Amino acid sequence: MTGAEHEITALVHEYAFRLDAGDLDGVAALFEHAELGSTLGPERMRGAVQAAANYAGVIRYDDGTPRTMHLLTNVTVHVGEGGTTASGRSYFTVLQQAPGAALQPIIAGTYHDRFAVIDGAWCFTERIIEPRLSGDLSRHLDPRWIPPTAGKEAP
Repeated sequence: MTGAEHEITALVHEYAFRLDAGDLDGVAALFEHAELGSTLGPERMRGAVQAAANYAGVIRYDDGTPRTMHLLTNVTVHVGEGGTTASGRSYFTVLQQAPGAALQPIIAGTYHDRFAVIDGAWCFTERIIEPRLSGDLSRHLDPRWIPPTAGKEAP
């Protein structure tokens, strides 16, 4: 793994660490120079302020966290020829143990990312979240944030 690949992989992991810690402002800050979206709709958020609005629906419990653990696997990074841009993808699985509920997987899918060196550091420039499997998101997201297709069986 090159230095750039290592730094980018650490950035991908930092997203999960901040989200699981309940640091939603810190999560939003990671998208200061980025466009954030989902394969479930055409809407795109740009910058930290709009990203913060996207994460406003995350439920946090008495300990300040969403009681989740994001597991990131198959992290793949491709650094561009000039060494200042990159793309990547990874699988995510989110486990949750909310009060009164058993430990369970609640959603899984793929992150599709783009990165660039900005002010000397690797930053997200795009993240498209592709949810592929979903379970009970009712203890993770405000009902207004749960996609209408979440938790429904595939045909």
